[in-house]
Amino acid sequence: MTPILDISHIDMVFPTPKGPFTALKNVDLKISKGEFVSLIGHSGCGKSTVLNIVAGLYQATTGGVVLRGKEVTEPGPERAVVFQNHSLLPWLTAYQNVELAVKQVFGKTKTKTETKEWIEHNLKLVHMDHAMHKRPDEISGGMKQRVGIARALAMQPDILLMDEPFGALDALTRAHMQDSLMEIQNELNNTVIMITHDVDEAVLLSDRIVMMTNGPAATIGEILEVNLERPRERLALAEDTDYTHLRSEVLRFLYEKQRKVEDISSVKKSKAKKRNDKNQHHAA
Repeated sequence: MTPILDISHIDMVFPTPKGPFTALKNVDLKISKGEFVSLIGHSGCGKSTVLNIVAGLYQATTGGVVLRGKEVTEPGPERAVVFQNHSLLPWLTAYQNVELAVKQVFGKTKTKTETKEWIEHNLKLVHMDHAMHKRPDEISGGMKQRVGIARALAMQPDILLMDEPFGALDALTRAHMQDSLMEIQNELNNTVIMITHDVDEAVLLSDRIVMMTNGPAATIGEILEVNLERPRERLALAEDTDYTHLRSEVLRFLYEKQRKVEDISSVKKSKAKKRNDKNQHHAA
């Protein structure tokens, strides 16, 4: 299957007062249409940097991103981003917040009636049609995040980018949001890339889990295929042996294999330093 998104051999180097800092090294990933991919790893492993490059907010130092055959060089409505903070404008209602995005993307192609129907349709998708005329300060944190997702979906993006979208929510609200996201993806067949620190969330939602090594020079350590049948029921999965195995594999990478990767890297650096010291000694 031809990938919808090709993240091709990305390096990302940031200038710092102490010299160049390599955040990412040779990140290479292809994603197909309708696929749900989670990026997971310890803090500082470059997950958000990858997402920002795909969003067009950063330009990779080397390598690049191609979406539907076109190189990504700047932000665009075909890549909608949902952040941990809902980023709603507080003086606008839920309806008006979604309306802003719809007018930006479809202002010249949808009539007033079509625009109204489309906004209401997307709010209904996230179960927020009952509160569409309320402002952010009148609704809960989970409801605000639903509006943020509705706003992103209303742009009809090729890819939905989610940066820990449920990280600030309580456990029960988070579970409801995960269920809603699975319903939406099942209905729309979206392509989703989501950053998470939550192992259970990654296994529950994903088709593939991309596990990142620690920075600097972070890269993809392993990719885990999640071949659990959809639709997925969290209560049934709690006792599913395949689910338990997948969860263990992610934890094993994060807390065992990751350490081995770092140890191997340290050994290589130590050997390289000894070779350089030896060469400098001979040169002298």
